[in-house]
Amino acid sequence: MKRPQHLINRAGRRRWQAAAIVTAAALAAAACSSSSSSSSASSSTSGSGSSSAALTASAPGITPTQILIGSHQPLTGPAAPGYDEIAPASDAYFNYVNANGGVYGRKIVYKYLNDAYDPTTTASVVRQLVLQDNVYALFDGLGTPTHLAAVQFLNSEKVPDVFVASGCECWNAPTTYPETFGWQIDYVREGKILGQYVKQHFAGKKVAFFYQDDEFGQDGVKGLDDEIPASMVVSKQSYVDTNVNIAPQVAALRASGAQVVISFSIPAFTALLKLNSLKLGFSPQLVVSDVGSDPITLSGLLESFAKQGGATVNGNALTNGIITDDYLPSAGDTTNSWIALFTKVHNQYDAKAPLDGNVFYGMAVAYTFVQAMFKAGRNPTRADLVSAIESGLPQGPMISQFAYSSGDHAGATGAFIGIIKNGVEVQEGPVMTTDTSASGPITTYTGTEQQAPASGIPSP
Repeated sequence: MKRPQHLINRAGRRRWQAAAIVTAAALAAAACSSSSSSSSASSSTSGSGSSSAALTASAPGITPTQILIGSHQPLTGPAAPGYDEIAPASDAYFNYVNANGGVYGRKIVYKYLNDAYDPTTTASVVRQLVLQDNVYALFDGLGTPTHLAAVQFLNSEKVPDVFVASGCECWNAPTTYPETFGWQIDYVREGKILGQYVKQHFAGKKVAFFYQDDEFGQDGVKGLDDEIPASMVVSKQSYVDTNVNIAPQVAALRASGAQVVISFSIPAFTALLKLNSLKLGFSPQLVVSDVGSDPITLSGLLESFAKQGGATVNGNALTNGIITDDYLPSAGDTTNSWIALFTKVHNQYDAKAPLDGNVFYGMAVAYTFVQAMFKAGRNPTRADLVSAIESGLPQGPMISQFAYSSGDHAGATGAFIGIIKNGVEVQEGPVMTTDTSASGPITTYTGTEQQAPASGIPSP
């Protein structure tokens, strides 16, 4: 999720202010935002099959003129830095689609509520979206611990719970959670791919893990353990997102003699890990999972947190050399058609946001949702959306195929290794794919990347 880097503008810098983490426990009242686009009907008659059928109110949240979807997002709290850009970016892409005919003439209205990365708040705002707002689907609900607080309710209400913004393996449970679908690569697959790289490139080195103590970090460690010999691992340290004092964990990592530290962390804690390490004169090779390694986000956090402590640092310089992975096109490929499309949408509908990996993520997952809605038909029920995804979706912006089927609700299946160089992620080697089993092979992806459509909108 790392993209071309630019100097952080005022809109970007406000995200790195001290309140983002230091006041993590002081959760703000839930705030909401929704698409500002008009919900008037479009004259478009695009579609396939019954393309002449009148548009009807075919399901909760669907009228002849609009599709209402909802989400929970960390607009404040410990996960807000960077992640608060994702929903507005998705909304920007939806506005682009709406301005170009919508989905069979309907406009997508996206209402996302602030849960401040607090599971209790998540449960409350999701109930509001379903029971009061009558959303058609829950889209891209962000966070592993947060979404776990809502997933059973969504499935009991038979509300499509699509493209969760988390790589927890738990979303791939079609029997238990038939309405829920992942989207990004899951953390077990990601851990395996990162683990194989470390095993091959740092043989004989002492390796340690730093991870969030929930399904996010634990799934990542599971994948790492599948690939990295136990004899190489000298320490495993975890953190909780409500406690920013990770000095004891970093001291333990240093005392272990670790030469490589692999981190499954949200951006704020990646930055805290780096700064606490510097304070101790501890300089291991950092390997960071995709969700915690966006260069613009990290650079801003490093500078902001250092300033709170009375120091001045160069954020870009401190991110240099971090090893990570990605499942979307690399920003270094300036000729990539998806980068060009999402940059165009950003400039037109979301220009105040920094052009970073979080923005590209939000637009890419929105594109997948539009694909699914076109496939669900002109007058879809909620069950039609689930069936459309289970029957398979084109990979779109993804660099590998989705796993979707009636028996598999996981999302992306592959990623490449990237190295941050001068504020830009540079792809290192081919796309690798794997499964979540301990013995499943990691193989080079032989498929080809799809090109963005000239219109920027999926075909019906």
